[in-house]
Amino acid sequence: MKTKHLSNKLPAYNLQEVLIVLCIIGILLLLALPNLMPLITRTRSIEAQTQLKYIYNAQTSHRYMYSKYSADLNAIDFEPPKTVNDGGNSNYVYEILSADNSSFKVRATAITDFDSDGIFNVWEIDENGTPKQTVKD
Repeated sequence: MKTKHLSNKLPAYNLQEVLIVLCIIGILLLLALPNLMPLITRTRSIEAQTQLKYIYNAQTSHRYMYSKYSADLNAIDFEPPKTVNDGGNSNYVYEILSADNSSFKVRATAITDFDSDGIFNVWEIDENGTPKQTVKD
């Protein structure tokens, strides 16, 4: 009894072709990454701006209730998000620099150097309600 051996080949890529494509993709990523770093830094700074605006709204509400701004983040019901150092997702730490009856200033300082140049991004907000970048990363 004779058995038939099927020798139909399936179309596929060999290992060498796949490795060449992966090398080309890696080279293209290395060329594109420096152009994307400012965009990455900008998107990460949105976190600081959003949290600072929340603090501004909480400070404004606190002032309406108590006729003064608070020097304590807990008093305005702001719980800072966990930082990446503590197992969270936040790249900034928040602190109230000053607060009195008519003004306040809050700072968000990056704990991560986004573009590895040794400069950490810093944002501030005051009673006017517009976040300002004081140190650019």
